[in-house]
Amino acid sequence: MNAPVTFAPIITRLAILADVAEVARIESFVANHPGSTPFHRPAWSIAIERGCGAKSHYLLAERGGDLIAVLPLHEIRSPLFGNALVSSGFAVGGGILGEAPVLAEEALQLAKRLGCQTIELRGGSLPVSGWNIDTETYLGFRTELKADDEAQLLAIPRKQRAEVRRALGLELEVSVGKSAALIEGHYQAYSESVRNLGTPVFPRSLFKEVLTAFGEDADILTVSHEGRALSSVLSLYHQGVVMPYWGGGVADARNWRANEMMYYALMLHARAKKGCHSFDFGRSKAGTGPASFKKNFGFEPIELHYAKRALDGGEIRDINPLSPKYRMQIALWQKLPLPIANMIGPWISRGLG
Repeated sequence: MNAPVTFAPIITRLAILADVAEVARIESFVANHPGSTPFHRPAWSIAIERGCGAKSHYLLAERGGDLIAVLPLHEIRSPLFGNALVSSGFAVGGGILGEAPVLAEEALQLAKRLGCQTIELRGGSLPVSGWNIDTETYLGFRTELKADDEAQLLAIPRKQRAEVRRALGLELEVSVGKSAALIEGHYQAYSESVRNLGTPVFPRSLFKEVLTAFGEDADILTVSHEGRALSSVLSLYHQGVVMPYWGGGVADARNWRANEMMYYALMLHARAKKGCHSFDFGRSKAGTGPASFKKNFGFEPIELHYAKRALDGGEIRDINPLSPKYRMQIALWQKLPLPIANMIGPWISRGLG
């Protein structure tokens, strides 16, 4: 008579990100998992902790010594928005990677020990029972890159393609890399952009730490005119996919069609220089201008699913800038002089996560 099949129990624990061998093991797991994102990489967890001060808690699930699932978490603390445990911090993705639902319960218990009022899982294998699943707030946008420059241009819908052609006829320069000048130009363009939208800018250190941690898998592309940065984007590269993550432009960027030029140039750069096959345009809130811009570029929206849960009978934190309660603050922020917004903004944004 055959003996019954038995499985080794699942063991969960916190990763030691100071251990080079442990990090390499996790990086290998993430790199070889088809559902992974840049935000599952230990490089992201480390960069966020160093750049924003949000403590990293990286959960692992193992069976028989084999790594079967991961859940990167960041501890976000804010006197304005409360305390939250988020996967992944300052990311549009993350969540449980792999088949180990027990990690959701482990994260919940960790949040309680840390005194967090809210826990948020962005994408991945989402829990259901007892969690609030949000499928309406955010949309993702992704498409395949084309075989050559002309095919890529023709893939853009006619009206938006005309804007790109107009930009190609202007005296614009495109630069890619990680030089000090590009980092500074990116910060200036990005900070002005988010100030105009009424949201606080992230710390300079965040961008520098991400560029350092990701090595060849991150860079900055900037569109300039006569040495002045008009639009700039910091992009991440993962599993053959390019994700323009932190991008923005100065007020004059619209007149120069610099944003159109920036994203088209990034498509070409990602294919030709980085060997990418797909373009992930990131997330946008449903019904907003950025979502419409991406649709006009030929991207079809995809619902993003997030799981949230309040602890101890409290309320889930609300950091959505479209919330009516922030309308007055956003209007005031848009009127701030840029130097003041850049001085105050990082203190606030560290608590958003």
